Amino acid sequence: MIQIKKFAFNAFQVNTVILYDETKECIIIDAACYEDSERKELVEFIKNNELKPIKQINTHCHVDHILGNNFVKEYFGTDLEIHKEGEAFLKNAPQHGISFGFSIEPLIEPSGFINDGDIVQFGNSSLEILYTPGHANGSICLFSEDQKFVIVGDVLFYGSIGRTDLPTGNFDLLKQSIHEKLFVLDEDVKVIPGHGPDTSIGFEKNNNPFVGLGN
Repeated sequence: MIQIKKFAFNAFQVNTVILYDETKECIIIDAACYEDSERKELVEFIKNNELKPIKQINTHCHVDHILGNNFVKEYFGTDLEIHKEGEAFLKNAPQHGISFGFSIEPLIEPSGFINDGDIVQFGNSSLEILYTPGHANGSICLFSEDQKFVIVGDVLFYGSIGRTDLPTGNFDLLKQSIHEKLFVLDEDVKVIPGHGPDTSIGFEKNNNPFVGLGN
């Protein structure tokens, strides 16, 4: 059974998520740790629970979500996987980070790319990749059908959606992604966003003021 641990890291309070199961293998999603204290918190949790990180994944490659990529690679030796369409954001991150006060060294390159419909496996567990552009090219969600949760990055939030005024953002495309990839899931599926509290597919379908089906 998959266990979920969330951390809120850096000034943007990005939800970094660790998923692990009874085998102790784990994956790290959106390694956003920037300060030394945040890196220490991540490492201590993994060590205290005797976990073995086998890969890291970015839901998308906006600068606030990738601040810990290099550290996780250097400390744990975990390769990075992203959607191909997000690669340009990684390449531009050092320059882009300056505008937000982040000092970022050139980032590690992905070891591989993940696509819509791919299955990510760790331990005895698996997740399906859903490609959901609109907030940013390369945005993916990770869906557990068995345990009814989906990690959505900045695609969907509690009562809100990801902004669409940044490069490659497109409201109509984001709405399409949400309706065709997320709102077709069962209403009791838990939604774990890239910022803020968890929500559910049913709640957002019925109440989200931007993309809810009543709007």
